[in-house]
Amino acid sequence: MDMHSAVAPDAPLVQVGKADVSAEDVLAVARGNARVEIGPDALAEMAVARARIDALAAEPRPVYGVSTGFGALAVRHISPELRAQLQRSLVRSHAAGMGPAVEREVVRALMFLRMKTLASGRTGVRPLVAQTMAALLNAGITPVVREFGSLGCSGDLAPLSHCALVLMGEGTATGPDGVERPVAELLAEAGIEPVELLEKEGLALINGTDGMLGMLVMAIADLQRLFTTADITAAMSLEALLGTEKVLAPELHAPIRPHPGQALSAANMLAVLKDSGLTGHHQDDAPRVQDAYSIRCAPQVAGAGRDTLAHAQLVASRELAASVDNPVVLPDGRVESNGNFHGAPVAYVLDFLAIAAADLGSISERRTDRLLDKARSHGLPAFLADDPGVDSGLMIAQYTQAALVSENKRLAVPASVDSIPSSAMQEDHVSMGWSAARKLRQAVDNLGRILAVELTASARALEIRQQADTAGRVAPATAAAMAAAREAGVGGAGRDRFLSPDLEAAAALVASGDLVRAVERVTGPLA
Repeated sequence: MDMHSAVAPDAPLVQVGKADVSAEDVLAVARGNARVEIGPDALAEMAVARARIDALAAEPRPVYGVSTGFGALAVRHISPELRAQLQRSLVRSHAAGMGPAVEREVVRALMFLRMKTLASGRTGVRPLVAQTMAALLNAGITPVVREFGSLGCSGDLAPLSHCALVLMGEGTATGPDGVERPVAELLAEAGIEPVELLEKEGLALINGTDGMLGMLVMAIADLQRLFTTADITAAMSLEALLGTEKVLAPELHAPIRPHPGQALSAANMLAVLKDSGLTGHHQDDAPRVQDAYSIRCAPQVAGAGRDTLAHAQLVASRELAASVDNPVVLPDGRVESNGNFHGAPVAYVLDFLAIAAADLGSISERRTDRLLDKARSHGLPAFLADDPGVDSGLMIAQYTQAALVSENKRLAVPASVDSIPSSAMQEDHVSMGWSAARKLRQAVDNLGRILAVELTASARALEIRQQADTAGRVAPATAAAMAAAREAGVGGAGRDRFLSPDLEAAAALVASGDLVRAVERVTGPLA
């Protein structure tokens, strides 16, 4: 959730020291408007590293990033009197993004993660630079970062450059109220002095994977909630279709197919269905030996996504522990070039998560379609309509869901398999990690809406079952989900009405996490 405000003096504090920051720290700053400060241990480490850079700057031999140009222009030795201009020129020229502004939470995550790396003491910048970045975050000043410009190699160069430009007192930014205003005016109001960048500092400000990493951390948090939501809606659909919960028995999962995510999803579904009077009727009026794959295999599909998410968390934790810059100042004082700015590790899992999100949405849509099809819904009216033929029920809600599923399939095409050489072939293989992150954000939003449609359909189907009262009562946890949906403004069974507000209300219920919380008040914590 984007909050347009300066950080309150009593806001939670995130202190950045030499130790790693956590995903929770990133979320607190990006979404929770937490205050940030740099600890004394980090400031001391930065001062030591900066002294090494100053010593190298005084030497006659060229050192990349300190006294040379950049990329394909690294062969030129820059004289001392031109080095401040070099840093300004680097940032100005690299702030070349285009398109709409990205979300405020993305920019705050990007800035916080770059500040974290500066505070590691491996980049050689002065403490003042990192402290000024912290001041921007605390003042609620957000650089305007454009959608297009990063290839995900040499870091997120263009996005980070737009942030560095504001640090210098230039570029474009929004204030605490979210309104774009002159940067000089914003800094003056906040009492922040623009930074005059010295040797290597411009390069250190823009040479990291911070944008794609920040978006990965936020996507992981969102997907954790959506995977739990998907277990709830799958359980509701199973119940509404009079399916059997026997396939969810613990002995059918971890003991014989030990994928951790599968067992977690099955356990979630079983908890939601506890004490249901509707399950297990697959042998009644319209006997069937087994439920359809979209019902019976729900834990296997969602579980595979959960395991993918666990791998992404591992990669994110490693990258959060990294100090991505080039060159870096090593603990022994050496300044060495490297390729750690390449975004491949992050880009791969961003793409992998988009695949998992697409498939989870796909199986959800198949369950919804089954609920609406009179030939396969085991006694439910066509399209869950009040008077089929006069009323269309949820027919077009499924169209909307199908459109979102199709869009997510397109978004699942990996960005990280592409590479377009740049910088006169010096940067001849790039990760496209920023692009992978941008499309994953859209896929996650779409998945929330897809699950909201299944929630709307399964809740209505269960209400129709309840009204008929031919097979038993819904599970207490399911009843809690239905009540939460109704309280949120998701209408129940009845004549056709303007449907879009119902679906938007369901989407808001899913996105807020309130659906999961309502169910957990009955089941206890779900995975």
